[in-house]
Amino acid sequence: MLIVMVHKATQEQVGAVLDAVRRLGYTPQPIPGENRVAIGVLGNQGYVDEEPFRDLPGIQELIHVTKPYKLVSRDFHPADSVVRVGGIAVGWGLAPIVIAGPCTVESRDQVLATARAVKAAGAGILRGGAFKPRTGPHTFQGLGYEGLEYLVEAGRAVGLPIVTEVMRIDQLEPVAAVADCLQVGARNMQNFDLLKELGHIGKPVLLKRGMSATLEEFLAAAEYILLEGNDQVILCERGIRTFERALRNTLDLGVVPFLRQVTHLPVIVDPSHALGRRDLVTPMAKAAFVVGAAGVMVEVHPDPAHALCDGPQSLDPAGFAQLMGELRAARGVAASGA
Repeated sequence: MLIVMVHKATQEQVGAVLDAVRRLGYTPQPIPGENRVAIGVLGNQGYVDEEPFRDLPGIQELIHVTKPYKLVSRDFHPADSVVRVGGIAVGWGLAPIVIAGPCTVESRDQVLATARAVKAAGAGILRGGAFKPRTGPHTFQGLGYEGLEYLVEAGRAVGLPIVTEVMRIDQLEPVAAVADCLQVGARNMQNFDLLKELGHIGKPVLLKRGMSATLEEFLAAAEYILLEGNDQVILCERGIRTFERALRNTLDLGVVPFLRQVTHLPVIVDPSHALGRRDLVTPMAKAAFVVGAAGVMVEVHPDPAHALCDGPQSLDPAGFAQLMGELRAARGVAASGA
C-alpha cells in the first residue's frame, strides 16, 4: 500500500500514520516529495486493510500496490535515480555511458592494454572479470584475486572506475574494498542471500537479468538489494534464452522503454553477451542508445582470436574505437571523466 498525505500534512499527522503502520506489524517507508509526503507500507504478504487508516487526519489517498516489488517501482519512487560509479553518473535521461573491457582478466599486460585502448576511445567505466562463472568446469574460471589486482591497477593507471563480478558472499568485502561497482551475473540474479548482502555493502551494484527471468522476477531481485538499504542499482539487459538458436540469446530491447515507465533504476544493455557475435555488437549497441538505454556494456580484447573467454563476441581496440564513433553519431556519450 502507498499512503499519500495531503499537501499540508503536519509532522504529527505523518507520525500517527507511521505508528499505525508499525502497529499492524508492517514497515513504514516515508517517501518525501516535492509537494507532499507519501508513506510506503512494506512487509505485507497480501492485501492491507484500509480500516486502521480511514479516520487518521492528513491522509489524501490510499493506493494498493499489488506488485511483488515496491522500492524499485515508480509508485514508491517517482523520480529517476542516479547511480554514481566513481565519478560517472548513470541514470535515465543522462548522457549514456559506455562500459568496456575484457570478459576475463587474463594477465596484467592484457588488461592494461585494454584499459588504455578503451580509455582513449572514450569509455567511461572499465569492466573485467576476475571470478568467472562458466557453463563447464574445465574452462578458464578467471585469475581470482590476482586478476582483481591487475584490474584495479589498470583502472587506476588510466583513470577509469572499475566494475567486476562477485559470485559468493565471502568475495563481497575484499572486492568492494577496491572496486567501484559490483556486478551480479545472470546466473546469480536469484542468489537471494548474495543480493541481501549486497544491500549492506555500500557500493553500486550492476544486476544482470537472468537467462530465463521475467521482468517481474528481474525487478523482484533488485528489490532484495534495495530493501536492505542500497538504492545504487543499475539493471542490465543481456539477452534471454528463447527457442531461437541462431544467436547466443535473444536481446530484448523492448524492456528498455518499458522499464523506464516502471522503475526509477537505470537500465543498460549488454549486446556482447546477448548476441555472441562481434559483427552484431555495434548495430545493437546503437539500437540500445536509440531506445533510451542509460548505457551499454561491451567486451573488448587486444587479441580476440586468442581470448580465453568469449573471443567471438569481443571487439578489438580498432573495432571499439569505431563503435564509439558510431555511438556518438547516434547519441551523445558520457566520456571518461564526465
